[in-house]
Amino acid sequence: MSAQHQTRAAAATGAKPILIREDAGGVCTLTLNRPAQYNALSEAMLAALQDTLDAIADDASVRVVVLAARGKAFCAGHDLREMRARPEQAYYEQLFKTCSRMMLSIIRLPQPVIARVHGIATAAGCQLVATCDLAVASSAASLGTSGINVGLFCMTPGVALARKVKRKDAFELLFTGDIIPAERACELGLINRVVPPEQLDAAVAALAQSIIGKSQAAVTAGKRVFYQQIELGLEAAYELASVEMARNMMFHDAGEGIDAFIGKRKPVWRHK
Repeated sequence: MSAQHQTRAAAATGAKPILIREDAGGVCTLTLNRPAQYNALSEAMLAALQDTLDAIADDASVRVVVLAARGKAFCAGHDLREMRARPEQAYYEQLFKTCSRMMLSIIRLPQPVIARVHGIATAAGCQLVATCDLAVASSAASLGTSGINVGLFCMTPGVALARKVKRKDAFELLFTGDIIPAERACELGLINRVVPPEQLDAAVAALAQSIIGKSQAAVTAGKRVFYQQIELGLEAAYELASVEMARNMMFHDAGEGIDAFIGKRKPVWRHK
């Protein structure tokens, strides 16, 4: 069930949707809406995110996705109460595979994804932030991979973490379970920028608009190739990037952009 369908169903039953989708001016904002549970990634939340991300992937009107949350926390990770209710290894394997698929969908999404981090993001919540292409945080936010504190090493969050920060920094977070302030997360590379709470929405909007102002075709191709090349060896990465950049040069927007630069005028991008 998509987030939009959830909204209609919730209106009919009086229940609140756990994921809210709002579209405006090319920006699609997905808001986690389980504030009482610190926006924990329940099975239902993972399903709602997956279904909505799949729909966004085919929606050319969406240029940027913003992932936000309501309540005190951004996301406290997996729903531990729900997990303890089914102490079965097969269930846990399926749960973590489901979560991993959702995280990969963010990476494979054609549109850039910005995490709007207003509060604490722990364990799989920290993984969610690390997985997003970009992240802007409030100075009141904090992050960490705290699973070790309950005897559970954050192995799947570690996959995203290890690809965004240095190994020793990743190990420190994973081994200690320490919760770090947004400023430190920014120093490590988990966050792009940190702003006062009252400036968070403006900072996210400014970043989104900066991306929307660029060629949609180039942004889409660039995100895809970036994630492909980063998993390759150096020589293979250059081989891939060379072919893809030559292909990019044949885009209408590349020719238009270069001609506009030479002619000292503003480019007119072709809508994808």
